Amino acid sequence: MKELSLNILDIVENSAKAGASLIEVSLIEADHILTMKVIDNGCGMTPDMLKRVTDPFCTTRTTRKVGLGIPLLKLAAEQTGGSVTIESRHQSEYPDNHGTSVTAVFHTDHIDFPPLGDIISTVSTMIQGHPDTDFLFIHKSDGCDVSLDTREMREVLGDIPLSSPEVLGWVCENLREQYSSGDGGTVYL
Repeated sequence: MKELSLNILDIVENSAKAGASLIEVSLIEADHILTMKVIDNGCGMTPDMLKRVTDPFCTTRTTRKVGLGIPLLKLAAEQTGGSVTIESRHQSEYPDNHGTSVTAVFHTDHIDFPPLGDIISTVSTMIQGHPDTDFLFIHKSDGCDVSLDTREMREVLGDIPLSSPEVLGWVCENLREQYSSGDGGTVYL
């Protein structure tokens, strides 16, 4: 994948398929390091699946025999001198505290650092594609502190679906305003 925002969408899709009711996406930039985390409260992975998840020939899909999302993310991170760490607790072993955490670390000053991409559209697509799932999005860098929590939105909106065009338009505009108000932080529009 050429942009990290596509990796985020891929991981979020896996989290949603795992039955997550809350998915947290954070991007923390400091000292030429970008730490990207996606944490969910889905069913988690068994220890066997966790061992094999970075293998491109390991997938839960039935439509094809390869799964390239996590292996490509791992490759992209390692090409910058970074890494990918995946932790997971399967609901069979941890009925009250299960889920998966994917952490990717990138050196942003490396020539092979991939662009983040259109993160505003990514957040909007996450919400539109899974309107019943809650999302917490956080992006912090020098002079930039952006966040969006759909749980807060639900409190204000009541029965209005998050996937309605008006709400999604507001999400995009709100994120644009937050990015624009930063003091020279990274802006992805």
